[in-house]
Amino acid sequence: MISKAIQNAINEQIKNEMYSSYLYLAMATYCAEENLPGFAQWLHMQSKEENEHAMKFYGYIHSQGGHVELSVIDKPPVKFKSPLDIFTHVLDHEKKVTAMIHKLYELALKEKDYPTQIMLHWFIKEQVEEEESATQIIEKIRMIGDQGPALIMLDRELGSRKGD
Repeated sequence: MISKAIQNAINEQIKNEMYSSYLYLAMATYCAEENLPGFAQWLHMQSKEENEHAMKFYGYIHSQGGHVELSVIDKPPVKFKSPLDIFTHVLDHEKKVTAMIHKLYELALKEKDYPTQIMLHWFIKEQVEEEESATQIIEKIRMIGDQGPALIMLDRELGSRKGD
């Protein structure tokens, strides 16, 4: 049986993952409106992935005999300055999510909740990949700039992202 503290913390993380999904969808919308369909595709896929993360937590609570309680999701920002601005936000956001996952893991350690610790290993590994991916895109944008033919090539590259 899942403890009340772990259940509450995971319910909060479900909200946070859904916010992440919303945030990336807002970013995808901005890119689509700026005629950057590849960036929009990448961010749309990221939005779907974050929704899947929320559902992993949702399923986990149920598998442990707990109760899911959904909360209000904050409205994400909708205005951005450039692709670099977006991916700087992505990296900053992923760092915040990493800290949230680590905090959950620390709680699971404190509660001696071994099943939750094991489940969180997947998320810890996932966050390493998320931060690395955002960092690589930022480095490419910085190298090529926010405009011009090279940005169009990067847009095409990001648009090739398929479901993970």
